[in-house]
Amino acid sequence: MSTIRVAIAGSSGSIGTQTLDVVRAEAGRYEIVGLGVASSVETLIAQANEFRPKVVAVADQRRRAEVAAALPFAEVVADLADLTDDADVVVNGVVGFAGLSVTIRTLRMGKRLALANKESLIAGAPVVQPLRSTVGAELVPVDSEHCAIHQCLRSSAMPGNEVARIVLTASGGPFRGRKATELADVGVDQALQHPTWKMGPKITIDSSTLMNKGLEVIEAHELFGTAYDQIEVVVHPQSIVHSMVEFTDGSTIAQLSMPDMRLPIGYALAYPNRIATAFGRIDWADLRRLDFEPADTTTFRCLPLAYEAGRIGTTAPAWLSAANEVAVEAFLAGRIRWARIAEVCDATLQRFERSADRTVDDIIAADARARQVATEVLAA
Repeated sequence: MSTIRVAIAGSSGSIGTQTLDVVRAEAGRYEIVGLGVASSVETLIAQANEFRPKVVAVADQRRRAEVAAALPFAEVVADLADLTDDADVVVNGVVGFAGLSVTIRTLRMGKRLALANKESLIAGAPVVQPLRSTVGAELVPVDSEHCAIHQCLRSSAMPGNEVARIVLTASGGPFRGRKATELADVGVDQALQHPTWKMGPKITIDSSTLMNKGLEVIEAHELFGTAYDQIEVVVHPQSIVHSMVEFTDGSTIAQLSMPDMRLPIGYALAYPNRIATAFGRIDWADLRRLDFEPADTTTFRCLPLAYEAGRIGTTAPAWLSAANEVAVEAFLAGRIRWARIAEVCDATLQRFERSADRTVDDIIAADARARQVATEVLAA
């Protein structure tokens, strides 16, 4: 088996560092040819000295010369999308709307995209979807839920005709079971205490509001072409059943493992094969219970907002995603209460302005306008 060349956009983040764990575990199977960060240059330099990539990308112009001096063996570029040129597989672990360019370049070049950047399909779907038909292009989701669905669908010869329902599981986050009145004064530290997953701050806050799950509903619709009425969210606090597919004959197939993001990362790197290292193996003798309960959409209002944006379509998901980024940033900075995140997203979505969505510039313009409106809502 020939060595697979891998580039990682967002190599200093949770997805990026765990991708490197998989590469270490699968010695000789993968070659790191590109690493990229926004500004975490110390981490990038350490990673590059270990893996010796041909290209490194640094979005922060002020730190680029520093990286070039520290890594004379690598070409230093500004655009994370430039990492795709020499890779067979590109891992997009960039957080937020900034990851869209990496997704577009990878698919346009007809390569495999291991996608952990939700916004690429949520905000950028109108321009990303046509690129999935590029010869050689392949999109394999890294989110544990969508990776689970991807695996479940492999059991069907005709998934488009045989799928009755997709069931996305949610851990419920750190505030599962609590009502709105109990969450009025929760702080950043509390919201960042996820019970089962170790993730970056933005996605962890999204999990606390269930916006993460709402965005995953939109992403599932875009990835698998499933109607919103056929996508259901259930809370599963153990985070062992990562999602399920119910088929028309009543059969339900689920993907189970202990919470470990290295499993879906390894799946995306090796697809259609599997890696040899077992991440997230379950000790069945020790597993005592699997619990499920409906999502509380009254307390966690971001989830129904995502369904609303998805059903509106066009650039409405981009508006919601942008508003959420603005609100989460304000919460992490201590400028607003946790409950205001949903309020800002709701108020921004209610001011949605339908616009063109045919080009990248259209999506960028919609994102910018939504951020402007969200900022106005914050200031009101």
